[in-house]
Amino acid sequence: MHPLSILSFLLPALSFAQDGSVTGPTSSPQAAGYSCDPSLCKLPKCNCASTSPPGGLSPSEVPQFIVYTADDAVQSYTLDSVNQFLAHRKNPNGCQPKITYYVSLNYTNYTLVTDWYVAGNEIADHTMTHVGPPPDDEVDGNLIALNALAGIPLSSIIGFRAPYLNYTAETLTHLAAAFFTYDSSSTSAIPVTDPSTDAYWPYTLDNGMANDCLSVPGICKGQPKLPGFWEVPMYAFFDSRGVEGIHLMDPWLDAANGANTVNDSATLEYMQNTFTAHYTGNRQPIGLYTHPIHTATTYPGVQVSNSTIEMINAFLDWAQLQQNVWIVSTEQLLAWVQNPVPLSQLNSFEPLKCSTPQVDQAICDGIPANEQGLLDRCDFPDFPFFTCYGCPQVEPTPNNPNPAQDTSNGRRFRLPANCSTPFWDPIAGKCICNSSSCQFQDESRPIGPNGANLTGGGTGSEFSSGAASPTASYIPFNGNGELLTLPDSIWPAVTLAFVGLVWGLYIL
Repeated sequence: MHPLSILSFLLPALSFAQDGSVTGPTSSPQAAGYSCDPSLCKLPKCNCASTSPPGGLSPSEVPQFIVYTADDAVQSYTLDSVNQFLAHRKNPNGCQPKITYYVSLNYTNYTLVTDWYVAGNEIADHTMTHVGPPPDDEVDGNLIALNALAGIPLSSIIGFRAPYLNYTAETLTHLAAAFFTYDSSSTSAIPVTDPSTDAYWPYTLDNGMANDCLSVPGICKGQPKLPGFWEVPMYAFFDSRGVEGIHLMDPWLDAANGANTVNDSATLEYMQNTFTAHYTGNRQPIGLYTHPIHTATTYPGVQVSNSTIEMINAFLDWAQLQQNVWIVSTEQLLAWVQNPVPLSQLNSFEPLKCSTPQVDQAICDGIPANEQGLLDRCDFPDFPFFTCYGCPQVEPTPNNPNPAQDTSNGRRFRLPANCSTPFWDPIAGKCICNSSSCQFQDESRPIGPNGANLTGGGTGSEFSSGAASPTASYIPFNGNGELLTLPDSIWPAVTLAFVGLVWGLYIL
Protein backbone atom coordinates (compact mmCIF):
# COMPACT_ATOMS: atom_id res chain seq x y z
CA MET A 1 0.00 0.00 0.00
CA HIS A 2 1.26 3.50 -0.84
CA PRO A 3 2.46 5.46 2.22
CA LEU A 4 -0.04 8.27 1.58
CA SER A 5 -2.83 5.72 1.41
CA ILE A 6 -1.76 4.35 4.76
CA LEU A 7 -1.74 7.86 6.23
CA SER A 8 -5.19 8.72 4.94
CA PHE A 9 -6.56 5.46 6.32
CA LEU A 10 -4.72 5.70 9.63
CA LEU A 11 -5.47 9.27 10.68
CA PRO A 12 -9.22 8.92 11.23
CA ALA A 13 -8.69 5.66 13.08
CA LEU A 14 -6.35 7.28 15.60
CA SER A 15 -7.78 10.79 15.93
CA PHE A 16 -10.83 10.15 18.05
CA ALA A 17 -11.68 13.79 18.58
CA GLN A 18 -12.86 14.43 22.09
CA ASP A 19 -12.85 10.69 22.81
CA GLY A 20 -13.86 10.48 26.46
CA SER A 21 -15.46 13.90 26.79
CA VAL A 22 -17.89 14.58 29.64
CA THR A 23 -20.44 17.41 29.77
CA GLY A 24 -21.60 17.40 33.39
CA PRO A 25 -21.98 15.43 36.61
CA THR A 26 -22.14 11.67 36.14
CA SER A 27 -23.14 10.77 39.69
CA SER A 28 -24.70 12.04 42.91
CA PRO A 29 -24.87 10.73 46.48
CA GLN A 30 -28.54 9.90 45.96
CA ALA A 31 -27.94 8.02 42.73
CA ALA A 32 -24.96 6.18 44.20
CA GLY A 33 -26.79 4.88 47.26
CA TYR A 34 -23.34 3.81 48.41
CA SER A 35 -22.63 2.23 51.77
CA CYS A 36 -19.40 0.70 53.02
CA ASP A 37 -18.20 -0.25 56.50
CA PRO A 38 -14.47 0.58 56.79
CA SER A 39 -14.17 -1.68 59.83
CA LEU A 40 -14.96 -4.62 57.54
CA CYS A 41 -13.44 -3.36 54.28
CA LYS A 42 -9.70 -3.11 54.95
CA LEU A 43 -6.59 -2.71 52.84
CA PRO A 44 -4.92 -4.12 50.90
CA LYS A 45 -7.77 -6.18 49.42
CA CYS A 46 -10.71 -3.90 50.17
CA ASN A 47 -11.14 -0.14 50.26
CA CYS A 48 -14.28 1.96 50.66
CA ALA A 49 -15.00 4.78 48.22
CA SER A 50 -13.87 7.82 50.20
CA THR A 51 -12.61 11.34 49.62
CA SER A 52 -10.18 10.92 52.53
CA PRO A 53 -6.69 9.49 51.96
CA PRO A 54 -6.39 5.73 52.44
CA GLY A 55 -4.89 4.12 55.51
CA GLY A 56 -6.03 6.87 57.84
CA LEU A 57 -3.22 9.17 56.71
CA SER A 58 -3.65 12.92 56.98
CA PRO A 59 -3.37 14.90 53.72
CA SER A 60 -0.08 16.42 54.90
CA GLU A 61 1.44 12.91 54.94
CA VAL A 62 0.23 12.06 51.43
CA PRO A 63 2.00 12.62 48.10
CA GLN A 64 0.14 14.50 45.39
CA PHE A 65 -0.07 12.10 42.47
CA ILE A 66 -0.46 13.18 38.85
CA VAL A 67 -1.61 10.09 36.97
CA TYR A 68 -0.38 10.22 33.37
CA THR A 69 -2.04 7.92 30.84
CA ALA A 70 -2.10 7.50 27.07
CA ASP A 71 -4.75 5.73 24.99
CA ASP A 72 -4.93 3.91 21.64
CA ALA A 73 -2.27 2.70 19.19
CA VAL A 74 1.45 2.69 20.00
CA GLN A 75 3.68 4.09 17.29
CA SER A 76 6.89 6.08 17.17
CA TYR A 77 5.03 9.38 16.88
CA THR A 78 2.81 8.65 19.89
CA LEU A 79 5.83 7.82 22.04
CA ASP A 80 7.51 10.99 20.77
CA SER A 81 4.39 12.84 21.87
CA VAL A 82 4.61 11.47 25.41
CA ASN A 83 8.36 11.97 25.65
CA GLN A 84 8.16 15.68 24.80
CA PHE A 85 6.38 16.12 28.14
CA LEU A 86 8.11 13.53 30.34
CA ALA A 87 11.54 12.45 29.04
CA HIS A 88 13.26 15.42 30.67
CA ARG A 89 11.51 15.08 34.04
CA LYS A 90 12.32 13.36 37.32
CA ASN A 91 10.19 12.41 40.29
CA PRO A 92 11.43 13.33 43.79
CA ASN A 93 13.50 10.13 43.97
CA GLY A 94 15.32 10.90 40.72
CA CYS A 95 13.36 8.39 38.64
CA GLN A 96 11.92 9.31 35.26
CA PRO A 97 8.10 9.29 35.47
CA LYS A 98 6.30 6.20 34.22
CA ILE A 99 2.90 6.17 32.57
CA THR A 100 0.11 3.76 31.71
CA TYR A 101 -0.50 3.11 28.03
CA TYR A 102 -3.99 1.74 27.37
CA VAL A 103 -3.22 -0.06 24.12
CA SER A 104 -5.59 -0.83 21.27
CA LEU A 105 -4.04 -2.92 18.53
CA ASN A 106 -5.14 -1.40 15.22
CA TYR A 107 -2.00 0.22 13.78
CA THR A 108 0.12 -0.65 16.82
CA ASN A 109 3.79 -1.45 16.30
CA TYR A 110 4.22 -4.34 18.71
CA THR A 111 7.96 -3.97 19.19
CA LEU A 112 7.47 -0.44 20.55
CA VAL A 113 5.00 -1.84 23.07
CA THR A 114 7.75 -4.24 24.18
CA ASP A 115 10.28 -1.41 24.41
CA TRP A 116 7.89 0.80 26.38
CA TYR A 117 7.13 -2.00 28.83
CA VAL A 118 10.78 -2.96 29.37
CA ALA A 119 11.52 0.73 30.05
CA GLY A 120 9.25 0.41 33.09
CA ASN A 121 5.89 1.70 31.87
CA GLU A 122 2.56 -0.03 32.40
CA ILE A 123 0.81 -1.65 29.43
CA ALA A 124 -2.95 -2.01 29.86
CA ASP A 125 -5.92 -3.23 27.82
CA HIS A 126 -8.00 -0.91 25.59
CA THR A 127 -9.62 -3.61 23.37
CA MET A 128 -8.24 -4.84 20.07
CA THR A 129 -10.11 -2.57 17.65
CA HIS A 130 -11.25 0.29 19.92
CA VAL A 131 -14.93 -0.52 20.34
CA GLY A 132 -17.29 0.30 23.18
CA PRO A 133 -19.04 -1.01 25.03
CA PRO A 134 -16.43 -3.72 24.65
CA PRO A 135 -17.38 -7.31 23.76
CA ASP A 136 -15.59 -9.94 25.81
CA ASP A 137 -13.55 -11.18 22.85
CA GLU A 138 -12.19 -7.68 22.26
CA VAL A 139 -10.93 -7.53 25.84
CA ASP A 140 -9.59 -11.07 25.96
CA GLY A 141 -8.10 -10.94 22.46
CA ASN A 142 -6.10 -7.87 23.38
CA LEU A 143 -4.57 -9.71 26.33
CA ILE A 144 -3.63 -12.67 24.15
CA ALA A 145 -2.15 -10.59 21.32
CA LEU A 146 -0.14 -8.31 23.62
CA ASN A 147 1.33 -11.38 25.27
CA ALA A 148 2.03 -13.26 22.04
CA LEU A 149 3.35 -10.46 19.83
CA ALA A 150 4.68 -7.87 22.30
CA GLY A 151 5.94 -10.22 25.00
CA ILE A 152 3.97 -8.57 27.79
CA PRO A 153 3.45 -11.10 30.60
CA LEU A 154 -0.23 -11.82 31.18
CA SER A 155 0.36 -11.21 34.88
CA SER A 156 1.50 -7.65 34.09
CA ILE A 157 -1.62 -6.62 32.15
CA ILE A 158 -3.76 -5.76 35.14
CA GLY A 159 -5.72 -2.71 34.00
CA PHE A 160 -8.41 -1.75 31.50
CA ARG A 161 -9.98 1.38 30.08
CA ALA A 162 -13.04 1.24 27.84
CA PRO A 163 -12.84 3.04 24.49
CA TYR A 164 -14.89 6.25 24.60
CA LEU A 165 -15.24 5.42 28.34
CA ASN A 166 -18.25 3.40 27.19
CA TYR A 167 -18.61 0.48 29.56
CA THR A 168 -21.40 -1.48 31.26
CA ALA A 169 -21.94 -3.43 34.45
CA GLU A 170 -21.27 -6.53 32.37
CA THR A 171 -17.89 -5.08 31.33
CA LEU A 172 -16.83 -4.77 34.96
CA THR A 173 -18.08 -8.26 35.77
CA HIS A 174 -16.10 -9.73 32.88
CA LEU A 175 -12.93 -7.87 33.85
CA ALA A 176 -13.11 -9.24 37.38
CA ALA A 177 -13.76 -12.77 36.05
CA ALA A 178 -10.77 -12.42 33.71
CA PHE A 179 -8.53 -11.58 36.71
CA PHE A 180 -7.88 -7.94 35.89
CA THR A 181 -6.97 -5.91 38.95
CA TYR A 182 -8.68 -2.66 38.04
CA ASP A 183 -10.77 -0.65 35.63
CA SER A 184 -10.22 3.06 34.97
CA SER A 185 -13.18 4.11 32.84
CA SER A 186 -15.35 5.99 35.32
CA THR A 187 -15.36 9.74 35.84
CA SER A 188 -14.99 11.94 38.87
CA ALA A 189 -17.09 14.80 37.54
CA ILE A 190 -17.81 16.98 40.61
CA PRO A 191 -15.09 19.31 41.97
CA VAL A 192 -13.32 18.32 45.17
CA THR A 193 -14.50 21.60 46.72
CA ASP A 194 -18.15 20.54 46.36
CA PRO A 195 -19.58 18.70 49.40
CA SER A 196 -21.13 16.19 46.99
CA THR A 197 -17.87 15.50 45.17
CA ASP A 198 -17.36 12.07 43.62
CA ALA A 199 -13.57 12.47 43.61
CA TYR A 200 -12.99 9.26 45.50
CA TRP A 201 -9.63 7.66 46.01
CA PRO A 202 -9.44 4.31 44.16
CA TYR A 203 -11.77 1.77 45.78
CA THR A 204 -12.84 -1.84 45.46
CA LEU A 205 -16.24 -2.96 44.25
CA ASP A 206 -17.00 -5.05 47.32
CA ASN A 207 -19.92 -2.67 47.78
CA GLY A 208 -20.56 -1.70 44.17
CA MET A 209 -19.75 1.41 42.17
CA ALA A 210 -19.92 4.97 43.48
CA ASN A 211 -19.12 6.79 40.22
CA ASP A 212 -21.05 7.18 36.94
CA CYS A 213 -24.31 6.36 38.70
CA LEU A 214 -26.26 8.77 36.46
CA SER A 215 -24.66 7.67 33.21
CA VAL A 216 -24.19 3.88 33.29
CA PRO A 217 -27.29 1.70 33.81
CA GLY A 218 -27.19 -1.18 36.25
CA ILE A 219 -24.43 0.06 38.51
CA CYS A 220 -24.36 1.72 41.97
CA LYS A 221 -26.69 1.11 44.91
CA GLY A 222 -24.49 -1.84 45.77
CA GLN A 223 -23.93 -3.12 42.23
CA PRO A 224 -22.00 -4.78 40.81
CA LYS A 225 -20.48 -6.53 43.82
CA LEU A 226 -16.99 -7.62 42.75
CA PRO A 227 -14.86 -8.23 45.84
CA GLY A 228 -11.24 -7.20 45.43
CA PHE A 229 -11.72 -5.61 42.00
CA TRP A 230 -10.66 -1.95 41.90
CA GLU A 231 -12.11 1.12 40.26
CA VAL A 232 -9.68 3.98 39.63
CA PRO A 233 -11.77 7.05 38.79
CA MET A 234 -10.57 9.55 36.19
CA TYR A 235 -10.29 12.93 37.90
CA ALA A 236 -11.50 15.89 35.84
CA PHE A 237 -10.38 19.51 35.61
CA PHE A 238 -12.86 22.36 36.07
CA ASP A 239 -12.79 25.88 34.68
CA SER A 240 -14.38 28.99 36.20
CA ARG A 241 -17.89 27.58 35.62
CA GLY A 242 -17.31 24.84 38.16
CA VAL A 243 -19.29 21.67 37.61
CA GLU A 244 -20.59 23.03 34.30
CA GLY A 245 -17.05 23.59 33.06
CA ILE A 246 -15.70 20.06 33.19
CA HIS A 247 -12.70 18.90 31.14
CA LEU A 248 -11.51 15.28 31.22
CA MET A 249 -9.44 13.72 28.45
CA ASP A 250 -7.09 16.01 26.45
CA PRO A 251 -8.42 19.13 28.20
CA TRP A 252 -6.22 21.32 26.00
CA LEU A 253 -8.55 20.52 23.08
CA ASP A 254 -11.46 22.21 24.87
CA ALA A 255 -12.39 25.88 24.96
CA ALA A 256 -12.37 27.16 28.54
CA ASN A 257 -14.98 29.14 30.44
CA GLY A 258 -17.67 28.83 27.77
CA ALA A 259 -15.57 30.49 25.05
CA ASN A 260 -15.77 29.49 21.39
CA THR A 261 -12.06 29.01 20.81
CA VAL A 262 -9.20 27.35 22.66
CA ASN A 263 -7.13 29.68 24.82
CA ASP A 264 -4.02 27.99 26.19
CA SER A 265 -3.56 30.57 28.94
CA ALA A 266 -7.12 30.01 30.18
CA THR A 267 -6.58 26.25 30.05
CA LEU A 268 -3.39 26.52 32.07
CA GLU A 269 -5.17 28.66 34.65
CA TYR A 270 -8.01 26.20 35.31
CA MET A 271 -5.61 23.24 35.32
CA GLN A 272 -3.53 24.96 37.99
CA ASN A 273 -6.61 25.94 39.98
CA THR A 274 -7.96 22.37 39.93
CA PHE A 275 -4.58 20.99 40.93
CA THR A 276 -4.43 23.45 43.84
CA ALA A 277 -7.90 22.41 45.03
CA HIS A 278 -6.70 18.79 45.15
CA TYR A 279 -3.34 19.65 46.68
CA THR A 280 -4.69 21.84 49.47
CA GLY A 281 -7.57 19.48 50.19
CA ASN A 282 -7.47 15.71 50.61
CA ARG A 283 -4.89 15.30 47.85
CA GLN A 284 -6.99 13.07 45.65
CA PRO A 285 -4.97 12.31 42.51
CA ILE A 286 -5.23 14.53 39.45
CA GLY A 287 -4.97 13.03 35.97
CA LEU A 288 -3.51 13.88 32.59
CA TYR A 289 -5.47 11.48 30.38
CA THR A 290 -4.20 11.81 26.85
CA HIS A 291 -4.56 10.64 23.28
CA PRO A 292 -0.95 11.27 22.19
CA ILE A 293 -1.90 11.61 18.52
CA HIS A 294 -3.33 15.07 19.29
CA THR A 295 0.09 16.42 20.29
CA ALA A 296 2.20 14.31 17.91
CA THR A 297 4.47 16.73 16.07
CA THR A 298 6.14 13.92 14.09
CA TYR A 299 2.93 12.56 12.54
CA PRO A 300 2.20 13.88 9.03
CA GLY A 301 -1.17 15.53 8.71
CA VAL A 302 -1.67 16.42 12.38
CA GLN A 303 -1.57 20.16 13.06
CA VAL A 304 -0.23 20.71 16.57
CA SER A 305 -0.01 24.08 18.26
CA ASN A 306 3.42 24.79 19.72
CA SER A 307 1.64 27.03 22.21
CA THR A 308 -0.37 24.06 23.46
CA ILE A 309 2.75 21.91 23.86
CA GLU A 310 4.44 24.71 25.79
CA MET A 311 1.34 25.13 27.95
CA ILE A 312 1.26 21.45 28.93
CA ASN A 313 4.94 21.58 29.81
CA ALA A 314 4.33 24.81 31.73
CA PHE A 315 1.67 23.07 33.80
CA LEU A 316 3.98 20.17 34.62
CA ASP A 317 6.87 22.53 35.34
CA TRP A 318 4.67 24.46 37.76
CA ALA A 319 3.22 21.33 39.39
CA GLN A 320 6.67 19.85 39.93
CA LEU A 321 7.77 23.00 41.74
CA GLN A 322 5.37 22.04 44.51
CA GLN A 323 6.56 19.74 47.25
CA ASN A 324 5.88 15.99 47.20
CA VAL A 325 4.40 15.83 43.69
CA TRP A 326 4.81 12.57 41.78
CA ILE A 327 3.95 11.77 38.15
CA VAL A 328 2.91 8.12 38.11
CA SER A 329 1.19 5.35 36.21
CA THR A 330 -2.18 3.98 37.28
CA GLU A 331 -0.40 0.86 38.48
CA GLN A 332 1.93 2.89 40.71
CA LEU A 333 -0.97 4.90 42.13
CA LEU A 334 -2.88 1.73 42.95
CA ALA A 335 0.18 0.11 44.53
CA TRP A 336 0.42 3.07 46.92
CA VAL A 337 -3.31 3.05 47.70
CA GLN A 338 -3.11 -0.65 48.57
CA ASN A 339 -0.15 0.05 50.87
CA PRO A 340 -0.35 3.75 51.76
CA VAL A 341 2.93 4.77 53.33
CA PRO A 342 3.53 8.34 54.55
CA LEU A 343 5.90 10.74 52.83
CA SER A 344 8.63 9.86 55.30
CA GLN A 345 8.72 6.27 54.00
CA LEU A 346 8.60 6.89 50.23
CA ASN A 347 12.36 6.44 49.89
CA SER A 348 11.90 2.71 50.49
CA PHE A 349 8.62 2.30 48.59
CA GLU A 350 9.52 -0.15 45.82
CA PRO A 351 6.73 0.62 43.27
CA LEU A 352 8.03 4.19 42.89
CA LYS A 353 11.64 3.15 42.32
CA CYS A 354 13.29 2.69 38.92
CA SER A 355 15.11 -0.58 38.39
CA THR A 356 16.72 -1.06 34.98
CA PRO A 357 17.44 -4.56 33.62
CA GLN A 358 21.13 -5.06 32.96
CA VAL A 359 21.34 -7.03 29.70
CA ASP A 360 24.16 -6.50 27.19
CA GLN A 361 23.60 -9.52 24.96
CA ALA A 362 22.34 -9.11 21.40
CA ILE A 363 18.86 -10.52 21.90
CA CYS A 364 15.44 -9.24 20.87
CA ASP A 365 14.27 -8.20 24.32
CA GLY A 366 12.75 -4.70 24.26
CA ILE A 367 16.07 -2.91 24.79
CA PRO A 368 16.74 -1.06 21.50
CA ALA A 369 20.51 -1.29 21.72
CA ASN A 370 20.27 -5.09 21.96
CA GLU A 371 17.69 -5.82 19.27
CA GLN A 372 19.07 -4.01 16.23
CA GLY A 373 18.83 -6.25 13.18
CA LEU A 374 16.83 -8.88 15.07
CA LEU A 375 13.28 -7.61 14.62
CA ASP A 376 10.79 -9.48 12.45
CA ARG A 377 8.94 -7.24 9.97
CA CYS A 378 5.35 -8.30 9.38
CA ASP A 379 4.23 -6.92 6.00
CA PHE A 380 0.48 -6.76 6.26
CA PRO A 381 -1.27 -4.52 3.71
CA ASP A 382 -3.30 -2.48 6.20
CA PHE A 383 -0.38 -1.72 8.44
CA PRO A 384 2.98 -3.50 8.71
CA PHE A 385 4.58 -3.83 12.12
CA PHE A 386 7.68 -5.21 13.83
CA THR A 387 7.86 -7.83 16.56
CA CYS A 388 10.49 -9.84 18.38
CA TYR A 389 8.20 -12.85 18.61
CA GLY A 390 7.58 -13.96 15.04
CA CYS A 391 5.05 -12.70 12.52
CA PRO A 392 1.62 -14.30 12.43
CA GLN A 393 0.41 -15.80 9.17
CA VAL A 394 -2.60 -13.47 9.22
CA GLU A 395 -3.43 -10.30 11.12
CA PRO A 396 -4.76 -10.86 14.65
CA THR A 397 -8.51 -10.40 15.13
CA PRO A 398 -10.84 -10.79 18.10
CA ASN A 399 -11.84 -14.19 16.72
CA ASN A 400 -8.22 -15.20 16.19
CA PRO A 401 -5.95 -13.06 18.39
CA ASN A 402 -2.96 -15.42 18.20
CA PRO A 403 -2.72 -16.80 14.64
CA ALA A 404 -0.23 -19.47 13.70
CA GLN A 405 3.29 -18.16 13.27
CA ASP A 406 4.86 -17.62 9.86
CA THR A 407 8.05 -19.66 10.14
CA SER A 408 9.35 -19.01 6.62
CA ASN A 409 12.22 -16.97 8.12
CA GLY A 410 12.71 -19.29 11.07
CA ARG A 411 10.72 -19.91 14.19
CA ARG A 412 10.49 -17.45 17.07
CA PHE A 413 9.61 -18.56 20.58
CA ARG A 414 6.93 -16.75 22.55
CA LEU A 415 7.56 -15.50 26.09
CA PRO A 416 7.03 -18.24 28.70
CA ALA A 417 5.41 -17.54 32.03
CA ASN A 418 8.60 -18.19 33.99
CA CYS A 419 10.91 -15.64 32.33
CA SER A 420 10.97 -11.84 32.41
CA THR A 421 10.68 -10.03 29.07
CA PRO A 422 14.15 -8.39 29.01
CA PHE A 423 15.82 -11.72 29.76
CA TRP A 424 14.02 -13.82 27.13
CA ASP A 425 15.76 -14.61 23.84
CA PRO A 426 12.86 -15.39 21.45
CA ILE A 427 15.17 -16.52 18.65
CA ALA A 428 17.10 -19.06 20.71
CA GLY A 429 14.07 -19.88 22.85
CA LYS A 430 16.16 -19.40 25.98
CA CYS A 431 15.83 -17.49 29.23
CA ILE A 432 19.23 -15.97 29.97
CA CYS A 433 18.13 -15.18 33.50
CA ASN A 434 18.70 -17.33 36.55
CA SER A 435 19.08 -16.54 40.20
CA SER A 436 22.56 -15.12 39.71
CA SER A 437 22.20 -13.46 36.28
CA CYS A 438 18.94 -11.50 36.70
CA GLN A 439 20.51 -8.13 37.27
CA PHE A 440 18.52 -4.94 37.82
CA GLN A 441 20.13 -1.62 38.68
CA ASP A 442 18.20 0.58 41.07
CA GLU A 443 18.57 4.13 39.73
CA SER A 444 16.46 5.84 42.39
CA ARG A 445 18.11 8.27 44.78
CA PRO A 446 17.28 9.73 48.18
CA ILE A 447 14.38 12.16 48.02
CA GLY A 448 15.52 15.77 48.14
CA PRO A 449 14.68 18.43 50.73
CA ASN A 450 10.95 19.01 51.12
CA GLY A 451 10.32 16.28 48.56
CA ALA A 452 11.88 18.48 45.90
CA ASN A 453 11.92 17.38 42.29
CA LEU A 454 14.37 17.46 39.42
CA THR A 455 12.16 19.17 36.89
CA GLY A 456 12.38 19.98 33.21
CA GLY A 457 12.70 23.73 33.57
CA GLY A 458 12.13 26.21 30.78
CA THR A 459 10.00 23.98 28.57
CA GLY A 460 6.90 26.04 29.18
CA SER A 461 8.55 29.35 30.02
CA GLU A 462 6.40 31.29 27.55
CA PHE A 463 3.53 30.96 30.00
CA SER A 464 3.39 32.88 33.25
CA SER A 465 0.32 31.98 35.22
CA GLY A 466 -1.33 34.13 37.78
CA ALA A 467 -1.95 31.14 40.01
CA ALA A 468 -0.32 31.35 43.40
CA SER A 469 1.90 28.49 44.47
CA PRO A 470 0.03 26.30 46.95
CA THR A 471 3.23 25.43 48.81
CA ALA A 472 6.25 27.03 50.43
CA SER A 473 9.27 28.02 48.39
CA TYR A 474 10.90 25.25 46.40
CA ILE A 475 14.22 23.76 47.53
CA PRO A 476 15.90 21.85 44.66
CA PHE A 477 18.26 18.92 45.02
CA ASN A 478 21.38 21.00 44.48
CA GLY A 479 20.24 23.61 46.97
CA ASN A 480 21.03 26.75 44.94
CA GLY A 481 17.99 27.09 42.71
CA GLU A 482 19.86 26.21 39.51
CA LEU A 483 18.40 23.61 37.20
CA LEU A 484 20.46 20.51 36.71
CA THR A 485 21.55 19.18 33.35
CA LEU A 486 20.21 15.85 32.18
CA PRO A 487 22.09 12.93 33.75
CA ASP A 488 23.46 10.12 31.63
CA SER A 489 20.66 7.81 32.74
CA ILE A 490 18.06 9.84 30.83
CA TRP A 491 19.63 9.39 27.43
CA PRO A 492 18.42 5.79 26.88
CA ALA A 493 14.87 7.16 26.86
CA VAL A 494 15.85 9.81 24.32
CA THR A 495 17.58 7.15 22.23
CA LEU A 496 14.44 4.97 22.42
CA ALA A 497 12.35 7.84 21.05
CA PHE A 498 14.81 8.42 18.19
CA VAL A 499 15.03 4.75 17.26
CA GLY A 500 11.25 4.51 17.38
CA LEU A 501 10.96 7.47 15.02
CA VAL A 502 13.37 5.87 12.53
CA TRP A 503 11.41 2.59 12.63
CA GLY A 504 8.14 4.43 12.19
CA LEU A 505 9.43 6.30 9.14
CA TYR A 506 10.83 3.10 7.71
CA ILE A 507 7.49 1.36 8.06
CA LEU A 508 5.67 4.17 6.31
